[in-house]
Amino acid sequence: MNQPQPAFATRTNDALMARRHAAMPRGVGQSHNVFIERAKNSEIWDVEGRRHIDFAGGIAVLNTGHNHPTITAAVQAQVERFSHTCFQVVAYESYVELAEKLNAKAPGNAPKKTMLLSTGAEAVENAVKIARAFTGRPGIIAFTGAFHGRTNLTMGLTGKVAPYKTGFGPFTGELFHARFPNALHGVSVQDALDSVQQLLKHDIDPARTAAFILEPVQGEGGFVPAPQEFIAGLKAIADEHGILIIADEVQTGAGRTGTWYASEQWPAAPDLITTAKSLAGGYPLAAVTGRADIMDAPIVGGLGGTYAGNPVAVAAALAVIQVFEDEKLLDRAQHIGQRMRSHLEALAQQHKAIVEVRGPGAMVAFEICKDGNPQQPDAEATKRICAEAAKRGLILLSCGTYGNAVRLLMPLTIEDSVLDEGLAIISDSVAAALAA
Repeated sequence: MNQPQPAFATRTNDALMARRHAAMPRGVGQSHNVFIERAKNSEIWDVEGRRHIDFAGGIAVLNTGHNHPTITAAVQAQVERFSHTCFQVVAYESYVELAEKLNAKAPGNAPKKTMLLSTGAEAVENAVKIARAFTGRPGIIAFTGAFHGRTNLTMGLTGKVAPYKTGFGPFTGELFHARFPNALHGVSVQDALDSVQQLLKHDIDPARTAAFILEPVQGEGGFVPAPQEFIAGLKAIADEHGILIIADEVQTGAGRTGTWYASEQWPAAPDLITTAKSLAGGYPLAAVTGRADIMDAPIVGGLGGTYAGNPVAVAAALAVIQVFEDEKLLDRAQHIGQRMRSHLEALAQQHKAIVEVRGPGAMVAFEICKDGNPQQPDAEATKRICAEAAKRGLILLSCGTYGNAVRLLMPLTIEDSVLDEGLAIISDSVAAALAA
């Protein structure tokens, strides 16, 4: 029997949230008690007409902002032509064009190939499949603090238990975790490299290890960059044992760090790269790009997906690349990053609880600890900062292994005046939260 649907006289955030809790499982989290009505670039208006500045960007999905006119026009034009064929059944040129563009942008001199998918977790799953097919080995080594997705395999790769793994095991076998370097929390580059060597000595034979997978800048882990010397050391280990390196650029890719791929800044090119999030400016699309010989390892029919490389999302991605070129958004990412770091570093001088400001390009976060002691992460103060910002009309997200970092992910198309307005709100919010 169908249940009668409740009638609501008004559309308020609270009323819609009540409906949401009644209709949806609790496991789907909610950062803000806000229901969107419309948006433009870096601003959102909720169902009650209140304006919010967006420093979350749908978790790094909107580097080109909400409703960019170039992207919207491309999507509308594609919808009028066709919306789906399944590329493996009837192909379309735009998929090939996007693959060509992503191949050209990937670091390293070897020929590249690209396959398209729908989500970041799906891209990671397929990168692992490809690495295993090429090497004939099962083992994958990930790192503490990592986030790679919510599917069974990608949960297993993720280096944080709560909330991502709690209650969901067992996970796929032959997955291991080494330490990720984090000088603030006492893990040096040498410590991290030593932990890799310990795994290869005590837990998995190098001859059974297909790949290392890591984020150039850990996302959920707190916007912690992988140091250049760590990448160089990891590459030396990989080359010694014939192990591949997968750069998970689901969050760092599509220009967030000031280069299209963050791994362009590495001293050695990865073998495979995963991208998603901002790749298509808000439409579901992901990619695996890598060395052609590696990408060709799976047999015909071994890769694909019903919605993989959806033509509407592909049209959006091609428009995203055009917007990056036309508006020089890689340069803009560096400008925004410098502006953020300057503001936050000055703020850190006023509040010793801010123990570090970090991140390349416009992928910036600041970490909060009690009394400025890195050994005392302060997740509660971090929650208060985000809550105070929300009261003032700024949408922020926390992150980090200890939940004590605030990450800033505003669109790269944000106007300087709105950026400065948001940064001023952060200053007021930090002062209010730390005084509580």
